[in-house]
Amino acid sequence: MPKGANIKMKKINISGAQNVEVSKKLPCEKSTAEQLDIMEEYTSVHKASLHLSKEKREINCLNVIFPRLFRNIEEDDLIAGRLDFLPVGFGSVTSVGGVGHYCVFDKLQKFQSELVSEEDKKRVDKIGKYWEEHDVKALYCKDVLTEDTIGRFIDCNYPLMATARLSGMMLDYPKLLDNGIDGLKNIIKDKLNKSAENEFLKIALETLDLYEKTVDYERKLIAKAMKNAGEERLKELLLIDESLSAIRNNKPKTFHQALQMFWLYALLAGCINYGRLDDYLGPYLKHDLETGLITEEDAYRYLKSLWTLIENRRTTVNGRIITGGYGRKNIEAADIFTRIALKVTKDCKYVEPQFTLRITKETPQDIMDMAYDCIGEGVTYPTLYNDEINIPAVMYSMRVDRETAEQYVPFGCGEFVIQGQSVGTPNILINLLKILNITLNKGIDPMDGKKKSGNIIMKDPDEYRSFDELYSKYKELLDYYLDLSADAQYHSYEVMNREVSFMFASILTNDCISRGKSILDGGVRYLGGTNETYGNINSSDALYAIKTLVFDQKKYTLKELNEAAHHNFKGYEKIREELWNCGKYGNDIEEADELANDLYEFVAKGNRDRGLKKGMDYFLIVISNNQTNTEWGRKTSASLDGRYSGQFMNPANNPQGGADKNGPTALLNSLSRFDAKYHGGSVQNIKFTPNMFNKNRKIIKSLFDTYFKKGGCHLMVTVVDRGVLKDAQDHPEKYPDLVVRVSGFSAIFVNLERDVQDEVMSRVLYDA
Repeated sequence: MPKGANIKMKKINISGAQNVEVSKKLPCEKSTAEQLDIMEEYTSVHKASLHLSKEKREINCLNVIFPRLFRNIEEDDLIAGRLDFLPVGFGSVTSVGGVGHYCVFDKLQKFQSELVSEEDKKRVDKIGKYWEEHDVKALYCKDVLTEDTIGRFIDCNYPLMATARLSGMMLDYPKLLDNGIDGLKNIIKDKLNKSAENEFLKIALETLDLYEKTVDYERKLIAKAMKNAGEERLKELLLIDESLSAIRNNKPKTFHQALQMFWLYALLAGCINYGRLDDYLGPYLKHDLETGLITEEDAYRYLKSLWTLIENRRTTVNGRIITGGYGRKNIEAADIFTRIALKVTKDCKYVEPQFTLRITKETPQDIMDMAYDCIGEGVTYPTLYNDEINIPAVMYSMRVDRETAEQYVPFGCGEFVIQGQSVGTPNILINLLKILNITLNKGIDPMDGKKKSGNIIMKDPDEYRSFDELYSKYKELLDYYLDLSADAQYHSYEVMNREVSFMFASILTNDCISRGKSILDGGVRYLGGTNETYGNINSSDALYAIKTLVFDQKKYTLKELNEAAHHNFKGYEKIREELWNCGKYGNDIEEADELANDLYEFVAKGNRDRGLKKGMDYFLIVISNNQTNTEWGRKTSASLDGRYSGQFMNPANNPQGGADKNGPTALLNSLSRFDAKYHGGSVQNIKFTPNMFNKNRKIIKSLFDTYFKKGGCHLMVTVVDRGVLKDAQDHPEKYPDLVVRVSGFSAIFVNLERDVQDEVMSRVLYDA
């Protein structure tokens, strides 16, 4: 539990949204009656298994939902595997279902509201009542949420938000493909021979039995689909059936078999980011192309089917597929995969998968050209990650050697993990701007008038005699919240580990089998974590404006600026204009950028140090926003960078919308100043018109090359015509497929809430 004086634990509200859901979920295929039966049986089995080990309880519950929740194969599917999710079940992340043994209470209430029978409604009441005491995330929230400092994700009234989840698990799929199910079972049995009573290893074998059971179920669904299939479709279904038969026990021999095996396992594991597909699927692809078993067109169709299956999961901020970069075993084969994957991405124009290209000095020019062409089509993919910067940064931040660091992969909104070797889930979110406003108001949050400074003794604004004195007090309050962050992050692992083992994920995470322990029980090689930071640039810009107008120029007192902010600048328009016109990050202004960097390093280093002291192998900040910058902005008072009360905060590591006025070179120069070794992912967005990006490609390439050489770690690019976004906002029916980069994820623009659309539109659009 979080430590510190004056902490009042909160009676939690277990209902409400638990994650960003922009993409509309596909409706459940099961009837209402069947859904209720499954949830009721799951609840009953969990209750009957409470006296058993967490591993045995987990497999008992998994056998209730799998393979029963698998959906029928659809007409265009070339790979088997579609999955429904219910308000009660088992999972790893809140984007699909929930965490561990979960109940998503607001969705259960919605399900209940659609029932007709009073008897069925009473059954749902009974289910919900049980999970109030057993839902993993609810158990965690009861421990850590407070009256004034820590709220649940997403409750934006607090400076800190916390959740329990196992996001970003990128499994060791090569281990699965190289060994097959029988091979994995043999590895586990060898360990059991030396440790016969190890419960984790015993249940691992039962878990792989469930995989086999699921394969058999999928084959029955294929047989069902064959009954009414035409000649061409029958050939496709026969191929899927042959692949399922092959990978039930044995390791795959073909590209299609490898695709099928990886996908089915990912579904069972509840993993929604997929790692370096080019590295572990490329060799199968290259072999099949060279032997004539398939054509490039066949490979294209298989990947397009996979892309569609990923899109249909609708996880909003996940679905990462990574290609390129150092550390690949078969570069030639991997690049063949990358070229076909780029074609699929360009043609599909899906929001997911989040197609990601790691680039190096050795990236083939044709792949870079294909990547630029893809971005130029308005796809927003691939997102670009610079290995020349990121690998040394990961070596430092995660304290690993180069060989290990070369296996870094970004997930979700930009956080890094080591594929198959680490946990890096972001279970904490911190609002730096809200904390600054609390500092400026003697510990009171101007948004609701509540004290949120814990046991830190705060000062009146007119008591600060220098900027350094103010800045030190702000850092003192940040330290307090960083203490809470590390405690809450670590406790999320303790609670999840007490309740579940994440068996499918653990089997393919090093070193769980060799240690005979699940991921959070000491099995994972590197136990890390990330803290999502928000309002970074608003805070540094506000500090710079205070330094300039109050302490350097002595034009206003801090009390006068505060008074203007309390009135949301109404009647104080001149002050607001001066605040807004002070030097801003993103314009290549050295002093403003240095202050932004100083704040960044203070938070990043403080966060990392506390994680290490708690016993984590790393605990890093990630500078993202996944639209939380807008949601949190609604509950953040007016700030002294000139931002209005309730307005969105700056997106990730970018300036507040409209604040960068000196062109794209100046923006990228500012973005490249932050030393990447102190963070675990940092989102960098930039927008161009098609005219600028496509007709001035030589200039764009030069601009990006310079940015990456100067230390730029990452870039996400939106290409859209001027005026299109405003027209789409006014006439959404005309733009059902318009994709924009929100921050660490892309979305259909018209599906975003109005103020999220406003935030995206506020960003400077660079034209020729």
